[in-house]
Amino acid sequence: MTQAERDELMQIIRELSYEQREVTLASGRKSNFYFDGKQTTLHAKGGLLVGKAFYQEVKQFPGPIHGVGGLTLGADPIATATSIAAQLAGDEMAAFIIRKEPKGHGTGQWLEGRKNLPKGSRVVIVEDVTTTGGSSMKAVERAREEGLEVVGIVTLVDREEGARDNIEKEGVALRAVFTRTQVVG
Repeated sequence: MTQAERDELMQIIRELSYEQREVTLASGRKSNFYFDGKQTTLHAKGGLLVGKAFYQEVKQFPGPIHGVGGLTLGADPIATATSIAAQLAGDEMAAFIIRKEPKGHGTGQWLEGRKNLPKGSRVVIVEDVTTTGGSSMKAVERAREEGLEVVGIVTLVDREEGARDNIEKEGVALRAVFTRTQVVG
């Protein structure tokens, strides 16, 4: 990913994903600003750049990395874009999705993309936004329960509200494409 592409991705995040308004976050905390990462990850150019940026970050972990994924819905477009970016670069890196509850019919599985990731596969959890790290750690726990080895977590935007400390306290590395400070100053 070039610096120009990185700058363009930051601009897309600023224009589409950042809002100053009162919201309640997944952690239950109130905030006067919001990052809706899906507005960027589901944008055609944004999604392409997200895939490149995440692939670049995932490559910083000790290899090999067999898969990328996380909790549905925020991780879904990121995992797919990262997997495609890896394939374009000549790497095999499967995407996977962790359901919030097991499938209610058929196989009743928690993890989609299972056939691409045998037990022991090394994976990275991806997120659009981290605040406290609670959602990321749920994904880590579920992936481990499914027999995957979680190497780390990558987030599009770290809100800088405790996620890094909480995640790293659990022995998991966190990498951020951007921090709130980088995006909004």
